[in-house]
Amino acid sequence: MTITATTVQGGLATLTDEIIDELRGRVHCPVLAPDDPGFAGVREVFNAMHPGDPALVISCFGTADVIDAVNFARENGLVVSVRGGGHSIAGLSASDSCLLIDLAPMHAVQVDPAARLARVQGGAVWADVDRETQAYGLAAPGGVVSDTGVAGLTLGGGYGWLRRKYGLSCDHLVAAEVVGADGQVRVASSTENTDLLWALRGGGGNFGVVTWFTFALEEVGPTVAFAGTFYPVEEAPEVLRGWRNYVSVAPDEVTASCLTITMPADPELPEAVHNRACVVVGGVYSGAAETGMDILSPLRELGTPLLDMSQPMPYTAMQQGFDAFFPRNTLQAYWKSRYLSSLSDAAIDFVAARAASRPSPLTLVNLFHMGGAIAVVPPDATAFAQRSSPFLLSIDGNWTDPADNDANIAWVRETFAESARHGDDGVYLNFTGRSDEPPDVAVDSAFGANLRRLAEIKAKYDPDNVFRANNNITPAS
Repeated sequence: MTITATTVQGGLATLTDEIIDELRGRVHCPVLAPDDPGFAGVREVFNAMHPGDPALVISCFGTADVIDAVNFARENGLVVSVRGGGHSIAGLSASDSCLLIDLAPMHAVQVDPAARLARVQGGAVWADVDRETQAYGLAAPGGVVSDTGVAGLTLGGGYGWLRRKYGLSCDHLVAAEVVGADGQVRVASSTENTDLLWALRGGGGNFGVVTWFTFALEEVGPTVAFAGTFYPVEEAPEVLRGWRNYVSVAPDEVTASCLTITMPADPELPEAVHNRACVVVGGVYSGAAETGMDILSPLRELGTPLLDMSQPMPYTAMQQGFDAFFPRNTLQAYWKSRYLSSLSDAAIDFVAARAASRPSPLTLVNLFHMGGAIAVVPPDATAFAQRSSPFLLSIDGNWTDPADNDANIAWVRETFAESARHGDDGVYLNFTGRSDEPPDVAVDSAFGANLRRLAEIKAKYDPDNVFRANNNITPAS
């Protein structure tokens, strides 16, 4: 069978049976063409808007397979996409007619409890990490959805439930093994290729395929205090004001967020929230659970509770608490995000009004409290530059019917544009979707003064921009 794949020059390359057989002889893992058994079983993406239609998939078992995959792509001039967890909102792990380097089989986690370090392969998701690290009462700051890929979250920054106490995922990245565009393996650490480590801490997938991450771990769990209270969306202005007032004085051990969603008529949920538009206030305390429940108690008293799920719970259960909202390959998803330097009453009224007018029950309008350990790190200490804003507004458009794409995308764009009246401190790239939009403006906004240095590092490690299926940084000339 002859396969046609897109080249980096914008043309098409013909991959004959002989070429594909030669590749299969080089690697020790599956090489899957569209007609092959197993092709449909490649790890699905989260965003069904961007399922991807690769010409060829290499499901790598280890670093050597990744080396062979990168070399094959370079020798044949092919566009490469790399799929770690596959949770990219913008569809960056799902290019059409590409060579897809699939890291899903590479999900090992090795914990050194004495050194408080974890080595994690590039195809792992955060549930893999949490399971192994919690065996020792340790954790690395991960995401708010346990099915999120370690690679994409970390390389893009990484907000989770530990962010105010311990910072971002990228802040805990102490070393990485990277397969570069030249097929060479490099270790980035505090003692070698230090510029590469700096770039990987928030600079995205621009610099190679990370086959192993090494994270510094913190003592967390096994039980944490969790506040999870559902309020009527009609009370959003009052609830959000109370939330803002609480987080303004809360200790760094508290990480809190608000989201609005219409709950389904799930028989496992109380009827009080069936088909009910709610403001969900969530908070986690990074410390003793008993102490934390007392400190989090004001979050349970912001309005008229429809449902209160607050309780001490296993850290792993807390990490999985929002997974049901984000099933794979089910939702059409288009998101926008904006940092806010303050949260005025006018901003709260705007958020509350948009929360009440959501075009889909699964669309979320979120507020994240930042600061704490995030802000302690200087903006030029890592590639991730946005450290100062105390709040992040995220508009997560999620719906099921592709026929509704235009209307939902338009609503998210309108909400995002109008939100600029209440502050504009840049965007968070991990929460930024695309639909026929150039990425340059978002990239400039996200990296700010760090972009020039990133472009120089890109030119050093990937001068031909082989790794371009990402929030792309143009190599410096």
